[in-house]
Amino acid sequence: MRPVLLMAVAALALSACDGNPGPQQRGPSPELPEPQRGLLPDMRIPRPTAWGNDRPTVPQGYTIQAIATDLRIPRQTLILPNGDILVAEGTGGNAPSLRPKDFIAGFIKSLGKTSVGSGNRLTLLRDADGDGTYEFRRVFAENLNAPYGLALANNSIYVANQDALVRFDYREGQTEASGPPVRVAELPSAINHHWTKALTVSLDGRFLFVGIGSNSNITERGMEAEVGRAMVWQIDAGTGAHRPYATGLRNPTALTIQPDTGQLWAVVNERDEIGPDLVPDYLTSVREGGFYGWPYSYWGQNVDPRAQPQDPEKVAAAIRPDYSLGAHVAALGVAFSTPAMGEAFAEGVFVGEHGSWNRNVPTGYRVVFVPFRDGRPTGTPIDFVSGFLNGEGNARGRPVGVSVDPRGALIVADDLSNTVWRITASR
Repeated sequence: MRPVLLMAVAALALSACDGNPGPQQRGPSPELPEPQRGLLPDMRIPRPTAWGNDRPTVPQGYTIQAIATDLRIPRQTLILPNGDILVAEGTGGNAPSLRPKDFIAGFIKSLGKTSVGSGNRLTLLRDADGDGTYEFRRVFAENLNAPYGLALANNSIYVANQDALVRFDYREGQTEASGPPVRVAELPSAINHHWTKALTVSLDGRFLFVGIGSNSNITERGMEAEVGRAMVWQIDAGTGAHRPYATGLRNPTALTIQPDTGQLWAVVNERDEIGPDLVPDYLTSVREGGFYGWPYSYWGQNVDPRAQPQDPEKVAAAIRPDYSLGAHVAALGVAFSTPAMGEAFAEGVFVGEHGSWNRNVPTGYRVVFVPFRDGRPTGTPIDFVSGFLNGEGNARGRPVGVSVDPRGALIVADDLSNTVWRITASR
């Protein structure tokens, strides 16, 4: 690395948490500051450290335990009908850097990651006697290509690899795949600036929804690189035919279906490099045919002049998201709760926030609960699982996917400590 770049990296990596984290940014009506532009954005990521004898913090009346450790980058989880848990392990991407700041950002991000290699597999966990200890563990399928999204329907387990949607035949109680995966549909994988492919399935099992992130922060690679990206695809489970379901979603990293309505919801990671408090990552219902702003605008009609050429008609049509999670929290998981999680957390969604790399004051690094009323998010989010940052500002874990067991447990994948956590109400 050149000396000038090395100095910039060192200064940014060592910068202290020395500022106000910004205006109130969480909820249905966030305060949005003026954009800030500079030669380099703020870049600071907490360094990894071990949990030791500690564990994450949960609300009074709840307990947390590690049910699987020494995994290979656990990302998303799926609760199977018999209570087994399927874990997608791996990482992908490797888009080339375009600018010196991209190289620096890549280096900064690498400082906050696990040193473990990509699993490229699915692992099954089983608690045979229901005592909360998952004593059985087996690789369900391997040699996958950065698996991420998981869904169950039509007697099949669907897996969103970084390059394709595939499926495995499944019968309840099965502990390993009975054969190689069947390819359902190709997914965009050239460059793969954002490689994760989120996944969920309609209540009737007819359609799969896949979240596909952009190939840049704000179209630096040109619009031709964004064909089929920054959107949610709808895929016919039977034929593999696909179409854009909603567009302008920069990086929809997790999808879920609202159980009582069938409405599709997403958490979305927004754009960078216009300040530590812009742009809010968000939770939103996803309308069929809707456009959500990227790259031309953010949070409705706030124009981003970096997107060229501008498109005023698109800006005018941009849908304002339902709920701000705050800028740069990097939400990577979302799941609707059930009454079995306890009265205080019965109606709403859990969101896994992987944590910022581009703020002097780190944000995220927690699982929050967003309360719902009358089917919509409202009020202030509640920290449900926290303590991933220690008192020195180092990271002991980074939450990714979240799943709710209907019997009353929240399952959290942590891809820094390579752990799956289980949170339940104390008995």
